[in-house]
Amino acid sequence: MAGAVSVLRTGPLGVNTCIVPLSGSKVLIVDPAGCSFSQDEKVLPEFLAANALVPCAVVLTHGHFDHVAGLSAVKQNFPQAAVLIHEKDAPLIGKDCAAAQERSLRQACFLDFLPSVSQLPGPDFFLEDGKQLSSYLSVPGLEKWSVLHTPGHTEGSCCLYNEAEKLLISGDTVFFHSWGRTDFHGGSESEMKKSLSRIYSVIPGNTLVFPGHERYGFELRENL
Repeated sequence: MAGAVSVLRTGPLGVNTCIVPLSGSKVLIVDPAGCSFSQDEKVLPEFLAANALVPCAVVLTHGHFDHVAGLSAVKQNFPQAAVLIHEKDAPLIGKDCAAAQERSLRQACFLDFLPSVSQLPGPDFFLEDGKQLSSYLSVPGLEKWSVLHTPGHTEGSCCLYNEAEKLLISGDTVFFHSWGRTDFHGGSESEMKKSLSRIYSVIPGNTLVFPGHERYGFELRENL
């Protein structure tokens, strides 16, 4: 745990699944990745149960297979949890997502994973740039978190920013001393440069960053 966010490293590619406290027992889950393929589909539900936490929503920073693989397990255990993703990446989840996921998995030479990301739960809301998460659900605590649409890794990549507590959940846009790859379908080097420029110019350097992989809890200015 770092700052106000707990992190579980789950899924076959070690995604940093974030558990964000809201109010009381309510939490927000970002990028659930644990699944039967990686034999860790129970890690997140067991963590939530052990800490008496109830997710009110799942935010997907983007739709790549490694970040959405745990979505079915979350919905099975917590069917009331709403699913939020940017509209541009919405085809990567839902009952008809297999074709879109196959394209990314073929690029990654990881087609064996396709059954884990076929017929996923669909979105309840579409993330929009500049909106607070409280625009979608009336849960105290969500008003602290706003959406930054940061295309580049995918067309619908988003970050979540908490200005009051100086926290940034950056998905695969910002990593420690690095940034997300842009060579998958929907990626764009030029869009990534624009998104990174926006983040580093708008967000204070002492903001703690929680990327989608590897090191987390570092200050944004450590990347400058």
